[in-house]
Amino acid sequence: MARRKSSSPQLIVLSKDGDGHDRRVALPAKDRRLNFGDRWEYAPAPEASNYIQLKKRYELFINGRFVRPRAGKYFYSINPATEEKLAQIAEADAYDVDLAVKAARRAYDNVWSKLSGRERGKYLYRIARLIQEKSRELAVLETMDGGKTIKESRDVDLPLVAAHFFYYAGWADKLEYAFPGRSPRSLGVAGQIIPWNFPLLMAAWKLAPALACGNTVVLKPAETTSITAMHLAEIFQQAELPDGVVNIVTGAGETGRALVDHPKIDKIAFTGSTEVGKRILKSIAGTKKKLTLELGGKAANIIFEDAPIDQAVEGIISGIYFNQGHVCCAGSRLFVQEGIFAPVIRKLRDRISTLRVGNPLDKNTDIGAINSKMQLEKICELVDSGLQQGAQLVQSPARLPSKGYWYPPSFFTGVTASHRIAQEEIFGPVLSVMTFRTPEEAIERANNTPYGLSAGVWTDKGSKIFKIVNKLRAGVVWANTYNKFDPTSPFGGYKESGFGREGGTHGLMPYLALD
Repeated sequence: MARRKSSSPQLIVLSKDGDGHDRRVALPAKDRRLNFGDRWEYAPAPEASNYIQLKKRYELFINGRFVRPRAGKYFYSINPATEEKLAQIAEADAYDVDLAVKAARRAYDNVWSKLSGRERGKYLYRIARLIQEKSRELAVLETMDGGKTIKESRDVDLPLVAAHFFYYAGWADKLEYAFPGRSPRSLGVAGQIIPWNFPLLMAAWKLAPALACGNTVVLKPAETTSITAMHLAEIFQQAELPDGVVNIVTGAGETGRALVDHPKIDKIAFTGSTEVGKRILKSIAGTKKKLTLELGGKAANIIFEDAPIDQAVEGIISGIYFNQGHVCCAGSRLFVQEGIFAPVIRKLRDRISTLRVGNPLDKNTDIGAINSKMQLEKICELVDSGLQQGAQLVQSPARLPSKGYWYPPSFFTGVTASHRIAQEEIFGPVLSVMTFRTPEEAIERANNTPYGLSAGVWTDKGSKIFKIVNKLRAGVVWANTYNKFDPTSPFGGYKESGFGREGGTHGLMPYLALD
């Protein structure tokens, strides 16, 4: 623990003497590394990346091989922290998507649907182990390509990626036990479209249950974060997954549209914006395709007067700032009971001033880069709207790098339900703070949004937790914690946050027909 005197340049450190009593030690200036009025300054601790084998060009992965796109078109993947061009990514058109779907259909008819669940599970176990072996390399790639901190990629994303493959490998030969009295059977070919915020984890969420249930897949990653998906394809090759079981086509909106509209697709799974999700829903209406949608969110964190405030503030920091606000379940709305509003705001302001913004590969960095220039412009536009509508903005004094896409940790006070910042997804490290007086008001205000993906409740009273949770219209509600995930637990939303669940035994149902 460290405290500083405003009248002295010395750093005062509290420590213990031989008898266990507190003593104050003044460190000389040459021994301290504190930036007064700012935060602790640590020496850089970058994760090594010079061993990463980035290809100059990534092709499509179809029928177990990497192939050039028919039109010969490519686009660049950009490191959002440096604006460096990392690699060229193939752009698939409708012809390439058709090849991938046909390969998946052949693999389903001739190989994968004929394998026993036990044999399918062996492949999933092998993939999970290879992901574990290559987890450090994949974490670095995820950080370079997406801008998130290495701490999040290394300590959260990659362990969960492997855990999902392990978990669903265990279910592959136990589907009859998951649905007693029913006869589960696979659907066929699944088209899966994933977003940029958790590239590998979203792939694992969708691929693992689909394969465990006996389906084959055509996966389309986000155009800004395709590199780790192609390295995952290499893992499929190393695991000797039968050709065509998983195919990966890269590209932008037109590629995704071709996949959704393909007549030989039996199932579509989409994670992304509500706007695109509505278009997908309309496009497959009247067809026999099954659909699951995990869409936008505007999650509410509710702090009651009896809550452990310090713990709650750390949960807020974890829920909105450590992931740059990039998760769809980010707690971007904070409701604070009026009696503790002042201390919560003070602690929140002090805490964001300590967050380090910078090189995502540095292990000391708390907040990395915004994923793309377009996303940064969206954040700035929404923040400007909040100021124009009369809200007060509090920002960290963090110095932002001169290159790359960055936004400092920020929060608004004086926000009302009519503000755009209280209604629209911002996908950035920006929090909207509002107050309430009674639990009933908190519930009403938290539910006053077209979304219903997630929420958080902070209180010392267990009875209050159960009462509030049962009245919140959100698919996932955390109590006295936030953003904790497990492959055994289902995840999904209500209202305009989509339908269907991923994770747990619930995550098997979208990929099965139950007779």
